Amino acid sequence: MNEENQIQQDENKLVAERRGKLSTLRENCKSNGHPNDFRRDDMAGVLQSEFGHLDKEALAELGKPVSVAGRVMRRGGPFLGVQDMSGSIQCYLGKKLQKDSDAWANLDIGDIVGASGTLQKSGKGDLYVEVVDVDNLRILTKALRPLPEKFHGLADQEAKYRQRYVDLIISEETRNTFLIRSKIINSMRRYLEDKGFMEAETPMLQVIPGGATAKPFITKHNAMDMDMYLRIAPELYLKRLVVGGFEKVFEINRNFRNEGLSTRHNPEFTMIEFYQAYADYNDLMDLTEDMLRTIATDVLGTTTLPYGEAEYDLGKPFWRISVFDSILHFNPDLSSSDIDTLESATTVAEKLGIAVKSGWGLGKIQIEIFEKTVEHRLDQPTFITRYPTEVSPLARRNDDDAFVTDRFEFFVGGREIANGFSELNDAEDQAERFRQQVEEKDAGDDEAMHFDDDYIRALEHGLPPTAGEGIGIDRLVMLFTNTHTIKDVILFPHMKPRG
Repeated sequence: MNEENQIQQDENKLVAERRGKLSTLRENCKSNGHPNDFRRDDMAGVLQSEFGHLDKEALAELGKPVSVAGRVMRRGGPFLGVQDMSGSIQCYLGKKLQKDSDAWANLDIGDIVGASGTLQKSGKGDLYVEVVDVDNLRILTKALRPLPEKFHGLADQEAKYRQRYVDLIISEETRNTFLIRSKIINSMRRYLEDKGFMEAETPMLQVIPGGATAKPFITKHNAMDMDMYLRIAPELYLKRLVVGGFEKVFEINRNFRNEGLSTRHNPEFTMIEFYQAYADYNDLMDLTEDMLRTIATDVLGTTTLPYGEAEYDLGKPFWRISVFDSILHFNPDLSSSDIDTLESATTVAEKLGIAVKSGWGLGKIQIEIFEKTVEHRLDQPTFITRYPTEVSPLARRNDDDAFVTDRFEFFVGGREIANGFSELNDAEDQAERFRQQVEEKDAGDDEAMHFDDDYIRALEHGLPPTAGEGIGIDRLVMLFTNTHTIKDVILFPHMKPRG
């Protein structure tokens, strides 16, 4: 018998034993083995915080009654280690009570219990709940499957994602990652609300997918007998709201893009997008710097973020450099004339192994060179600005150079975190760019945009000068938690079915 089969056989035996214990519990109570009349009054973490500093004698004199509940994670002698969302605490059941306790006789690690008693402190300095009545320790839910003894390393990596509930039970690090994620989102929401932004909700199911260049997921609306799309971005709807008079809006949103899986990509992901009237992309770069510093201070208590062997300082001014200048900066063997014409830039791209496609203009080729030679080297916080118009179909052209737009992307550790720009509010220009996108789609680019007539109609009613930005929350959480794959910051990442 191989090792995997032996493990499965042992687990089946343990499950059978636990089912037998559950049968006993069913016979001895009115609730079919799953009581729901226990009420918890105290959280483990709060008790540790409020009473952990007291010495043994002072706590005994206090005689504080408590009632806790959670999952049994440890069992040693008369002590149980019980874990709830806030932390852990021990429960103690003396030998005399153990003999008469159905709960004690049928208890296993992983069971969810409730315990009432008096708060005490052991000789080692650990808080515990002393259960003084046999009925005050109860099994509330019998766990039929045992927890794994070890849940780490390459062999178990896939199980961490497929069975996140088990990962959360036994890994404090994983729980902390998602607590930080929640705090980041809350801090971001508070920051924008304090700046006068209004939170909005826009459709996730759309007739025309827009707001980004990406391949959408297609679904079917049966009643209307028509194809619909899961949104790839909320941008066009949020800008409709600005047209309608909501001059500062944001949405924390789920987006869906029909693309591959990687350490930085998941088909379903979370972003925040926000729009501000009477502002430009420089205003949003300033806001982004201040917001990220504020969030880091709120959540982590510091603006210095360790990441692998590196360390990123959000407290210093972020570097700002254009796409064109960054290519020259990181490729000192190139001169301006090497990348400022279609012919010369094509030559450079082909030398770099970039397969230049027919129909690409100079702007697209420059971006390909940038992505090949620059992006992964943008280590400290950096704004890359002045993106070519060709690759920025929704951004406002620069007043002094129509070849580029008033757009930026924000990078840390070689990863794009945010994308923002002064919005294109010229309805005629936007219509022409949509037409160019449709031509690219007809030529085989399935990520090119559709023509959105209603959005053009909205612009014709008048969009004030506006700047907008999207920040990838998953990637931001990766940065703040020093994690290196997006699966570690998404509770239930997409996985291929087993087999």
